[in-house]
Amino acid sequence: MISPDERNLRRAFGWFMLFALVVLAAGIGMRDPWPPDEPRFALVARQMLESGQWLFPHRGMELYADKPPLLMWTEAVWMWLTGGWRGAFLLTSLFSGLGTLALVAHLGRRLWHPRVGLYAAAIVLTTMAFVDMVKHGQIDPLSLFWITLANTGLLLHCLRGPDWKMYWLGCFAAGLGVITKGVGVIALLMLIPYAVMRVRQWPGLTRTQGDGWRWAGGALAFLLAIALWLAPMLITAYGLRTPEYLAYVQDILFHQTADRYANSWMHEEDPWFFLLVILRLWLPTWLLIPFLVPRWREALRLREPRVWMPLVWFVLILVFFSLPSGKRAIYIVPGLPMLALAMAPYIGDLLKTRWMPRLAFAITLVTGAVFVGVGAWAWMGAPAAARRIAAGYELPDNGRALWLCVIAAGIAFMVAAAVCRPRRGALALMLGVGLAWIVWPVATYPLLNANQSAAQLMSEADARIGPEGQLALVSWREEVLYQARRPVVEFGFVRDAALQMADARAWQRADPAHRWILLNEDALDSCVIREKVVDVGIANRVRSALLPGDGSRVGCVPEALSAAPVAE
Repeated sequence: MISPDERNLRRAFGWFMLFALVVLAAGIGMRDPWPPDEPRFALVARQMLESGQWLFPHRGMELYADKPPLLMWTEAVWMWLTGGWRGAFLLTSLFSGLGTLALVAHLGRRLWHPRVGLYAAAIVLTTMAFVDMVKHGQIDPLSLFWITLANTGLLLHCLRGPDWKMYWLGCFAAGLGVITKGVGVIALLMLIPYAVMRVRQWPGLTRTQGDGWRWAGGALAFLLAIALWLAPMLITAYGLRTPEYLAYVQDILFHQTADRYANSWMHEEDPWFFLLVILRLWLPTWLLIPFLVPRWREALRLREPRVWMPLVWFVLILVFFSLPSGKRAIYIVPGLPMLALAMAPYIGDLLKTRWMPRLAFAITLVTGAVFVGVGAWAWMGAPAAARRIAAGYELPDNGRALWLCVIAAGIAFMVAAAVCRPRRGALALMLGVGLAWIVWPVATYPLLNANQSAAQLMSEADARIGPEGQLALVSWREEVLYQARRPVVEFGFVRDAALQMADARAWQRADPAHRWILLNEDALDSCVIREKVVDVGIANRVRSALLPGDGSRVGCVPEALSAAPVAE
């Protein structure tokens, strides 16, 4: 028999998930892929569908070895199921985000109480970094889902077990995380605090005897998930034994994993970088931490593994990602669900205080006032910073339409505050965050998409070369090829720009009257006749140009260009 309290909590969870769906799905279908990552994965996925080559992703004519293909597989499936719908590239992120929230709620319910699970999921949804990540078609939301599923299986086995099926599922999910991004293995770090706590005889832990083969089965499940992709890929690559495919194997298995971790060549940051990320992007969640420290200290005294297993794991991944020099803010988001799980048991007591709802209400009001104030200042005064932002997006009238969107996001917070009042300040904050995340994409996606997606750039290039024109790309970015209005020729992506240009000129000489080269302005070399170059505008703060058939000096040998790094 279901109690009235449990029935109410189930209803509350249903409303919460509906709210989460609206928040996370807002804007899907209103824009195309935006750099830096979305066009790359969408382009690879589309080429999979067009070529039927699923084991070896391609970016243009070259193999793409930077990431395993699981995300691209899912995007290709969504494109196929929806008939190439504009928003298909975001569906994997959407369902990964919703799945993560459901897993956190389930884990909180199983370890503590349904209300704790709801609190944990609400903490995750209210955190700015989580929603921002899920609203992008990157690889990280899917990685987050697999890692959270892995943690769910491991925690339920270690704290509510023995449950060997959940343990094996957790290890299998960690393996799927590996073939998504490579870092799925961090979920298995959860076994470290379990082992230490078991040795120290903490209460509440699963204890097994003579089950070594079952524990070893986790390693088998982990490797089996990886083998779903790795085995056929290796068999095919070594069966073909071409230099291109052998280089792909070397790159994706070693250069992009262990070598990238140990000797990072991009995104170099200080060791304390992630602490600053939490302060900037994990609002409002981190504001609760000072009030929870005494409760975590008490949980440590009581040796409560339900709090300290996820909390220690969170610290371990902070250390894991802080050790290499290469860091991105998005790397540590998989730690958020476990941090929320360690916070959630104490949220109910905090909400019963007088100061906590009032503080949340004040944060809601202040946030709304800041957005409205900054937006109004930029809209009316057009300061230098506002003009620079508007120029980068090629927005007219100093970007006044964009600043109206900022004002609208602030009004969303104020509406939430007016509806909920101070007594329900925590609900006001969550509602304000959700409404702002609905208003912002719906208002800004149509405004920014033409520039951000390079759709306008490619439309202008298509019109300029005429119906009989042929187009080649040099020093191109993925969104340019993705938005091409007609078949184009390209000469590689990671190849040196000078080599691409030499091949493009040779191609152009065969039919100079109809063949054009579209290139990044930085790739214009000393042989270009500047008066012949056709400016086609800026996309993502990069100016592009069209070079006609008579736009280069005959017999000229170009001077060396400075190499520009390729963003990955």
